[in-house]
Amino acid sequence: MSNASTDKPGTLPAPAEAVEAVKTEARVGNAFLRVHGRRLLLVFAGLLLPLWGYGELVDHLRDGEVFAFDQPGLEVAHAMASAGYDRLFIAMSALGYLYGVVPIDILLVLGLAIRRHFRAGVFVAASVVGSALLNLAAKHAYARVRPSLWNSIAPETTFSFPSGHAMGSMTLAAVVVLLCWWTRWRWIAIAVAAGFVVLVGLSRIYLGVHYPSDILAGWTAALVWTVANYGLVYSGGRRPWQGIDVA
Repeated sequence: MSNASTDKPGTLPAPAEAVEAVKTEARVGNAFLRVHGRRLLLVFAGLLLPLWGYGELVDHLRDGEVFAFDQPGLEVAHAMASAGYDRLFIAMSALGYLYGVVPIDILLVLGLAIRRHFRAGVFVAASVVGSALLNLAAKHAYARVRPSLWNSIAPETTFSFPSGHAMGSMTLAAVVVLLCWWTRWRWIAIAVAAGFVVLVGLSRIYLGVHYPSDILAGWTAALVWTVANYGLVYSGGRRPWQGIDVA
């Protein structure tokens, strides 16, 4: 008796069919990655990894576990104390929120609206306002008390986790990088944004008003929120500055 799988005209034996299917799938996958590879990388690096990191931090905090790096990180920062560093980090702390990030956020939204880049304006506004609201909600949800290893030269009285300065600076940085992602300014934006975010985060640890884990949580939460907003506002393959940005 003949095998039915090999007798039908125009069909391949089962092993050959499987090989051909795998080759076709590989070709389709390669074509997809060529078109959407950067977007997938952005989603993975800017959304999935930070989301996992934030979840790990929250789980430890809820379980009452001590982060092994928190106190040593604060002690290293405090050992750096000097008049020069005091001035630097007080200035960076101020720029990281009320006297830097907030005015730039407002000016960026207004500037985009005036230039009729309404989609970009919506993206920026939703990112910065939502980040601030998320920070307030998270602080009251976790109610973590501020560090008290020494008397800070710039004390704070609100809850500690996650850091509002870290979230605000990272949100602004991520917004700028994403808006510049498809332009020749991308790498300059990344370098400036990264330096600013790190200095603001260090300033809060140096001043003794945040644990390092507060900073990490603020960074990861802000990245997740901003990248998610970008994905929603620029869905369907749209890019900032592509065509008339009015809808």
